[in-house]
Amino acid sequence: MKKTSSLGFWEYIARIILRNRIVFLAIVILITILFALQWKNIKFTQTEANLIPADDSINIDYNSFLKNFGEEGNLIVIASKDPKLFTPKIYNEWSQLMTNIQSNKEVDLVISVNNLKKLTKNDSLEKFDLTPLINPNKTQNEAYLLQIKSELLTQLPFYEGLLFNKKSGAIRSAIYLDKKIVNTKIRKDFVLNKLIPEIEKFEIKTGVDLRTSGMPYIRTLNAKTIIDEIGLFIGAALFITSLIFFFFFRTFRATLIAMIIVIIGVMWSFGLLGLLGYEITVLTALVPTLVIVIGIPNCIFLTNKYHQEYRIHANKAKALQRVITKTGTATLMTNLTTALGFATFIATNNVLLTEFGVVTSINIIALYLLCLIVIPIFHSYIPSPISRHLGHLDREYLTAFMSWMLRTVKYNRFGIYITSIILLILGIIGVFQMKISGSIIEDMPKKTAFFEDIRFFEKEFDGVMPLEIMIDTKRKKGVMKLSTLKRMEELEETISEIPELSKPLSIVNLVKYSKQAYYNGNPEYYELPTSQEQAFILSYAKNATQNSKENLMKSYVDSTGQYARITTFIKDENGEKMDEIEKQIRTKAEKLFPKSAYNVIITGKASVFQKGTKYLLDNLLSSLLFAFLLTGILVAIMFRSVKMVLVSMIPNLLPLLLTAGLMGYLGIPLKPSTILVFGIAFGLSVDDTLRFLAQYRLELARNDWRIKKSVYATFDDAGISMFYTSIVLFFGFSVFMLSSFGGTVALGGLVSITLFFGMLSNLMLLPALVLTLNKTLSNEQEFIKPRIDILEPTDAEVDALEKQK
Repeated sequence: MKKTSSLGFWEYIARIILRNRIVFLAIVILITILFALQWKNIKFTQTEANLIPADDSINIDYNSFLKNFGEEGNLIVIASKDPKLFTPKIYNEWSQLMTNIQSNKEVDLVISVNNLKKLTKNDSLEKFDLTPLINPNKTQNEAYLLQIKSELLTQLPFYEGLLFNKKSGAIRSAIYLDKKIVNTKIRKDFVLNKLIPEIEKFEIKTGVDLRTSGMPYIRTLNAKTIIDEIGLFIGAALFITSLIFFFFFRTFRATLIAMIIVIIGVMWSFGLLGLLGYEITVLTALVPTLVIVIGIPNCIFLTNKYHQEYRIHANKAKALQRVITKTGTATLMTNLTTALGFATFIATNNVLLTEFGVVTSINIIALYLLCLIVIPIFHSYIPSPISRHLGHLDREYLTAFMSWMLRTVKYNRFGIYITSIILLILGIIGVFQMKISGSIIEDMPKKTAFFEDIRFFEKEFDGVMPLEIMIDTKRKKGVMKLSTLKRMEELEETISEIPELSKPLSIVNLVKYSKQAYYNGNPEYYELPTSQEQAFILSYAKNATQNSKENLMKSYVDSTGQYARITTFIKDENGEKMDEIEKQIRTKAEKLFPKSAYNVIITGKASVFQKGTKYLLDNLLSSLLFAFLLTGILVAIMFRSVKMVLVSMIPNLLPLLLTAGLMGYLGIPLKPSTILVFGIAFGLSVDDTLRFLAQYRLELARNDWRIKKSVYATFDDAGISMFYTSIVLFFGFSVFMLSSFGGTVALGGLVSITLFFGMLSNLMLLPALVLTLNKTLSNEQEFIKPRIDILEPTDAEVDALEKQK
């Protein structure tokens, strides 16, 4: 009992682990099996990210729109500019393609040239009839088809922008999916297994290149690419980290156990996603790779410490014990700060980021415990390291590099400070050149066919990203009043003048078409009826669309006639102009629609996403500040010194500012993917800071509070491990640059660069600051000696305890 009570905390932990090896290995295997059983619950997201909280006014407006008009993103468009489309053979294949697509139960409506209806006046029944534009019996006649094409482009302005581009001659079909399946797996299955095969069959038969786009199509192929890349990232991360690990240590056995540990960590991460019921999103898809990249440095740190200790006394049992006792506090604090760095995402009040923060932070702590348990146990079973395995501690290139840094810290601290100040100024200048992007498609894979199709539709039809204006007339059937229609027409004229927006679609277009039909299809009468014409023309229109699946009014007016909808599409590359565009529309709307009689809402996926990016930026900046605060508290607990808190913050702020400045110089905008860089990089970079300071605290006690000697000893003890882990993290995050997603590439590249800057900052600027401020930091009135005996035993204590045993 006396022996147990005299042990330090980590000494006690080491005894438990090394004396119960079989039990701990059995527990690891059991947990792995239990997590593997949860894989069946893993689901893939079927919706794009909504970055705004559900109770925010922006989401409330958007949900109000969905309540009245249903899911907006249910349109898929197929287009071609090929003039052969109006030749008999190609036209018949096109017609068959659209018929096959319409026959699917997932499709609500197809509007295409082959089934296009036009309004014709029926005087006897006082209504408009929807009559086919094309006579199927004449489609073998090429002259007839060319006549139809001419009529479509010149006589039917209602369909301009919806089905054709008058200037280029591009023709497209509009496929409206059942709104109930848009956010389900059924949509994905339809696009991948039915729609795409039909399109490919048409292209093979005819040689005509078709362009396909629309939100359901984009979301499906985008999600498929994310899923395909999970395996790529995991494989690449395992390969590059294992290669670096083996290069450092030159031992297959240690490399193998490191790989086994991170593979178990990956299995746990997937199991945790299934257990918590979280979907795999663009963020949670990164978690397994992060587990590998963050787990390997733990393996390196513990293995390197084992080799250092074994070289000193060649006693494997003592070395394994000291791996735990000497690194326990340092590794705990570094993993804890990394986990807390990711956990700060939980405070963003955003479901996507909250789930990412929860899963990542839990996995980091679990991986730390796994490394702490498995690595000592594994090495206890295999032979002791030989000289070849320990050779990495004396490699000339490494020792020369570390010696150069130490000499610089000792004799040229002024040069370090001047360089840091210059880099700081350059970073701050670059920060002011940064821009914010609210683009939905900017991060999508640009080398894929579906991204090229998006650009095609932006050029030919002014975009595929919907922007919606909903007008509440505050009274039933208020939309069809002529005064309301004229106000809407004037607002649409303003929208048409904005070059970034497409031609707007609304009930106004249908009413204009009704007047044209009333005057026997003369396009000169494509305009709103006068007050004298209003009554009989609108009655014709209502009689024509009653109880019809092809009721064009239902898409733009709700069932009560109180709400109207104006739809336009925005070129996504102009997402940064969204605020300016909305302001222009809102200013005009406020003049036209008095608030006493109308309520106008501007919404849509493009608008919500752009506003969500700004919301995300504000929240992530707050979470980053929170991470700084938590780190400061940990350092304050360690040293009871405000100055040491400042000393620990400066080396981590500089790399973040340098990366932000680099983004400004290179024109990389702030967007959801790049905003994450700062939180992730800080959480990992501060690990080295705390590892250095934790070791420094121990050296202070061992060296009778002599600052210089303690700093140099800390550098010799922790420097190599910090270098190794930083190199692994640098190359580990670089694997994300293999992605076809621009955002993931930027995330991997920027985090790697930040961590490289962070390594240099922690190995040079941090010790330089400690040495420069040593007089004030060694003032014992400010610097209270921690109780080392409770947390970490000294070497003499460990030796004495071993003799007692």
